[in-house]
Amino acid sequence: MPRMTDESAVNLTAGARYLELEVERQGLDEEARQVQVEVPEGVAPRGGGAALEAELGALGKLPGAWVGSGFNLIARPDKQHSRPFFLELNATTETLEFTPISGPIPNRGSRQDDISFLGLTYLQRISDAVHGGGLHIEPGIWINVPPTEAPHAPGSVVRMATVPHGNSLLAQGKAFTVKGPPKIDTISSTPIVVGSGKPVSDVGYLDPYLKAKLPPGVPKGSVADPNLFLKEGIKGKEITETETLVISTKPVGGVENIPFLVENADALSMNAIFWIETLKTAEGTLLQLQYTQTVLLRFDGIDWPHISVATLIKF
Repeated sequence: MPRMTDESAVNLTAGARYLELEVERQGLDEEARQVQVEVPEGVAPRGGGAALEAELGALGKLPGAWVGSGFNLIARPDKQHSRPFFLELNATTETLEFTPISGPIPNRGSRQDDISFLGLTYLQRISDAVHGGGLHIEPGIWINVPPTEAPHAPGSVVRMATVPHGNSLLAQGKAFTVKGPPKIDTISSTPIVVGSGKPVSDVGYLDPYLKAKLPPGVPKGSVADPNLFLKEGIKGKEITETETLVISTKPVGGVENIPFLVENADALSMNAIFWIETLKTAEGTLLQLQYTQTVLLRFDGIDWPHISVATLIKF
């Protein structure tokens, strides 16, 4: 087994703390409850003994197509132009499609009985809203894992993803429902110096962050706090209930990168929150999906938050 370094131990603790803090923040409502999965009675297999939405639990509202807009912030290496980094800002259009897996997924046990669960495949496609060029494509899977005895663990939601740059990730976390709208906190895009853990403060180095011109449709202040885009997306809307998925690649999971990325822009971790919101309108109810996602990229001795946010409507 590889020896855990001091840095990896710190990262493990930070990842666990992220999940603790976000679950606490998102579940402050007294009526917050963990989303339950309905299990068929007797020997009926998963995927056939109850309604699909009930068996998918927290993932039950995801099947279908979601379309909307977002904001993407990424600092990327720019050796090619003799600069330490280039700050890219994009207003985005996005399509996110979820398809239920057709039957139960069995996991065979050696220290406890087998478990089975349901899940969904997904395909995410993101383009630049101004120029129309493709920015991101991501196939992946979400699963809803039941509680287990070996290891002793509560139920969880898991996201597995692959990205064409040469990254694969596994993120795990918790799901619960809160009455009313989501609790969207401030998120910081400030780069952090490796080792000290302090924000970059060199005069002039962060000028691109301070002087950046925002793309159309993105609210002022979104470079410092990209979650402002999400707050605009719920302004004036009546949200009766929010299903919340909080996931992280730490302490359970991780990110794998091809050697070029490890050497040039190493993706260290990913944290994300997805809010599935029930909107009350004059015509009835709508489902809205919002998310905020932060991937830490390491290069030039700095950890750079790559932040993506979006507001999507289910069609």
